[in-house]
Amino acid sequence: MTTSQHDKKSQHSPLLLDQQLCFALYSANLAVHKLYRQLLAKLGITYPQYLVMMVLWQRDALTVSAIGERLFLDSATLTPLLKRLESGGLLRRQRAREDERQVVITLTDSGRALRSQALGFPQAVQCAAACDSATLLALKQQLETLRNNLNG
Repeated sequence: MTTSQHDKKSQHSPLLLDQQLCFALYSANLAVHKLYRQLLAKLGITYPQYLVMMVLWQRDALTVSAIGERLFLDSATLTPLLKRLESGGLLRRQRAREDERQVVITLTDSGRALRSQALGFPQAVQCAAACDSATLLALKQQLETLRNNLNG
């Protein structure tokens, strides 16, 4: 096989990295996390902690399992995040009165106040992405459809 034949064959290989959806998602995810790391540094929280906070800003006083369902995380992954947020004074973990097996998560005043510092993040992400709102909304909807299809 000549070099040009080999090059043509390799350009059509189903395993070329640049042709992989998984790599496009992975590398885009890395870029998004890098941006959020910069934004979240001033809040003193990590991206996974930010996701927890957004869930609680939308609806406070949720069980660990409800937060886990919303974020697609199991309790073994979520519990250490919640403990760190609690030690940072942003939330409280308490056993539910009606069922002590459940732990209810509530925001503290500091946790609620943190929301106002994050209000500009969506606009900062849109600017960094150099996309208009409609484009980002369409991309988000496509990714949600992909996630839902893959989750069955």
